[in-house]
Formats: sequence, structure tokens, C-alpha cells
Amino acid sequence: MTPFAVLTEELSVHFGATKALDRVSARIVPGAITGLLGRNGSGKSTLLAAIAAYRRPSKGRVLVAGREPYEDPAVVAGICLLREAGDFADCSVGQILQLAASVRPTWSSTVADRLLERFKVPMRKKTTNLSRGQRSALAAVVGIASRSPLTMFDETYLGMDAPTRYAFYEELLADYSEQPRTILISSHLIEEVERLFEYVLVLDQGRLLLQESADNLRERGARVMGQSAAVESFVAPYTVVSRQSLGRTMAATIYGALAADAQASASAAGLDIESVSIQDLFVHLTADPTYDVLAAGQGTSQHSKELR
Repeated sequence: MTPFAVLTEELSVHFGATKALDRVSARIVPGAITGLLGRNGSGKSTLLAAIAAYRRPSKGRVLVAGREPYEDPAVVAGICLLREAGDFADCSVGQILQLAASVRPTWSSTVADRLLERFKVPMRKKTTNLSRGQRSALAAVVGIASRSPLTMFDETYLGMDAPTRYAFYEELLADYSEQPRTILISSHLIEEVERLFEYVLVLDQGRLLLQESADNLRERGARVMGQSAAVESFVAPYTVVSRQSLGRTMAATIYGALAADAQASASAAGLDIESVSIQDLFVHLTADPTYDVLAAGQGTSQHSKELR
């Protein structure tokens, strides 16, 4: 089955006076792994619920495979959303897998059986008697084995121990390589999973902060270190997302494509430049709830256009 494309247009979801999502327009690239990042309460779970047709938009719309998924069984059959520790009924693991196989046309029993053994999830045990980690592992099994054209993991790893989490990442990547589909991963453990991301979408207080390819995002972040005056002079053309000073020295984190001669200019000024991980950049970009990277980019027209 062809991987599903996802498009949101001015998508808003309100809970009374609370705007969980506020005019989010985003495109999820089909056949790729996208990391959905945001602080607690940023709207990540609400966005995934709207895409999966668990929740109807208050305004705007969601398109999955070119169609609005809400009350569209043909589209919903190709969407698999796994939330923290799974949404499982009080029945055995085997019954959960039978149900999943019956409603997922792309289901692989071979993959499910192998993953159950690797993650040590007991087939006959009731879901209510599973540990939190086992429930999370079962959710991972269902998500991977479903092979749905659109598969979304919402903090599914929570409760897993480190070896199981890393096994999950390994198995997900391996099966994705064998059976390409559109995958969204919402996670707070960015440092662990960012190696999987081909694209990154960041929400902040219900609004879209940025969407980029992971490679572009990694190239845009840099940390400049040296004498304060020299650092300030160097970073003047860029969007500075954080400054840390110690005496006469400073480390400034910038967001924006570096000029072609940046390394040579930095060396001539006695400065050091180092790369910044997606996690570090995310922390800086979302540290100030009033900070808007799109607005901040207005000072340099090239930067603003690239973000938009």
C-alpha cells in the first residue's frame, strides 16, 4: 500500500476556551519518518488524534491521502496511532493481536510473533496484568506489525527500559526499510531517537514553530564560542536563540544557515564553532514561550523565506 501523505490546513482544535492547536498548517512527507517535537502541552497528542480521526477539528481541516479522515473508514483503516502504553481492552495479548490482524489489511503476523519474543511480551497474559513496560512493548509490536501506510507513535516508549527502547528503534527502522510507510514519532527522548528522523516538526503552545528536514535543521544550528565582543560581532547577522556568558567569554547558539566563509571568519577572529544537536536546538528554540522563530527570522529575509 502506498504511504499516506498528511496535510493540515489552518487546523485548530479547541477545548472550551483552550486552543490546543491554533491554525497549524503542516505537511507530513509521505514515505518518511518525521519527528514531532514539543514541550508538554504543546499540542502534539492533539495533532496526532486529529490526524487519526480521533478528534474532529474545530476549524481548518486534515487531509490524509488527499481525503478528510473523520468518518472515512477507507482512510482510517490505513492509519495506526499507538499512544502511551497502548489503548488496550481487558483481554489477552493474543486477542489484541487477532483484533489488530482483522482490521489491518497490511498486518504481518510473522513480524508480530518475532517482536513479541524479542520484547518478552507473554501471549496469554491479560493486558491489565502486564507491567507498564510490557504494555508499551505491546504497543510497539502492534505499531510495527501493522505496517499501516500511516503509523504514529505517541510517546509509546514510556515505561520501556533502555534495552527495550533501543530494540524498538532498531526494529522500527529495519521494518521501515523493508516496508516503507509514513511514520510520525512524538518523543521527549530526542537525543535517543533523532537519528531516525528524516524530517522534524516542532509545535509550541499549539502553534507550528518550524518544519524542516532533519539534515537542514542540524546544519542550521551552531554554537559560537570565544571572546564576548568577537562573538557578538560574528552572530549579528544571525538569529541568536541563546547566550551564555562567563567573564569575558561567551557561547552563543544561532539558528540559520552559516555563510560560506563562516569557518574562516571565525578562525580569524579567534572563535570556535561547533555543531548543535536537534535536542539542544529544540531546547533553545522552545525555552522562551514568547519566542517566535518565524518572527525572529524577519530580520534576515533569506532566513525568513527558508523557514516559511
